[in-house]
Amino acid sequence: MTDIVLNIRDQFPILHQKVHGHPLIYFDNAATSQKPLKVINAISEYYLQGNSNIHRGAHYLSNQATEKYEKSREAVRRLINAESTEEIILTKGTTESINLVASCLSQFLFQPGDEILISGLEHHANIVPWQIAVEQKGALIKVIPILDSGELDLVAFKNLLSPKTKLLALSHISNALGTINPVEEMIALAKEKGALVLIDGAQSAPHMLVDVQALDCDFFCFSAHKIYGPTGIGVLYGKKAQLEKMPPYQSGGEMIKEVTFKGTTFNDLPYKFEAGTPNIAGGIGLLAAIEFMEEVGIDHIARREAELLAYATKKLKELEGIQFVGEAKEKAAVISFLVDGIHPSDLGSVLDKLGIAVRTGHHCAQPIMDRFEIPGTVRASFAVYNTENEIDMFIEGIEKVKKMFG
Repeated sequence: MTDIVLNIRDQFPILHQKVHGHPLIYFDNAATSQKPLKVINAISEYYLQGNSNIHRGAHYLSNQATEKYEKSREAVRRLINAESTEEIILTKGTTESINLVASCLSQFLFQPGDEILISGLEHHANIVPWQIAVEQKGALIKVIPILDSGELDLVAFKNLLSPKTKLLALSHISNALGTINPVEEMIALAKEKGALVLIDGAQSAPHMLVDVQALDCDFFCFSAHKIYGPTGIGVLYGKKAQLEKMPPYQSGGEMIKEVTFKGTTFNDLPYKFEAGTPNIAGGIGLLAAIEFMEEVGIDHIARREAELLAYATKKLKELEGIQFVGEAKEKAAVISFLVDGIHPSDLGSVLDKLGIAVRTGHHCAQPIMDRFEIPGTVRASFAVYNTENEIDMFIEGIEKVKKMFG
């Protein structure tokens, strides 16, 4: 284990414990990442020394809290290379971000017969809001099919695009399979038809450099808790021109500029979409998480996770009876697989007794499992603090489970 890896691991107290008498091996990073001391301390410090509401206070604590909270917005802008902090809406997470866009667009964009394109690789959070939106407006959802490799059928995608396509809502990376979708190409093709594009970046923001201006997407969203930050806060990036067209999502608090009984004037961007007292501690934790990623180096995170993915894939291929689900050429550090004769939940339960945390089931992506005609998979997902030694112990654990089940 290199000094760099040791230094990173030392920043994550939760990793230095035993589960059922075994050292914890945490391979459930696609669900949520662990949190470094930098994030934990930032949140604690806010509640210990700086707790106050923000934006409208006239005292020291409020001013300090406001400054730190707004620094998180600038950090997000920097992280994804947005043009302005006006384009950065702080939400509860990816799911709320998608719901916000779906709800607002359904009020003025979609008409009967219009089409929304999504893919067969989507998380439920990028399916259900659009189902609700089209039900209200009589629009249609079209689905880009998945190839056996776990990649999207780009020929079918091109054929599905039409002047009726009003929106493409697409995951950057599949949470269930790790497939990295060719979003640059797909965004450009959708734009040729005049469609708006929303990219679900919940799985890409933790693993790679993202440049929303280069992508030219209209919306991009992700959650803090997957980039080493706290739960309950996330991001919606939207092009300023699109956000200005959209009506408010919720009302009250900071999204209001002036209220009389005759009417209300809404606040400027980005506050127009941020009703009520926000998750202030979460915003401060998000700032610390982005600073952690920048200190480690996002390019280093990407390289390190690619090494772990290659090593784990090689080791799993050496075992008999392993069936990979999704073998795209371009993948993030996620492996979905089955073991012959062992139900995924049984494998996950026994691995847990060995201190190894993996995810089993449909991963909130049931249409993917239906496509491959399976009940679910075992998913191992890696982060920058994981090691090859942990993967070796994971492989040994699978071998033990295989012997148990004969």
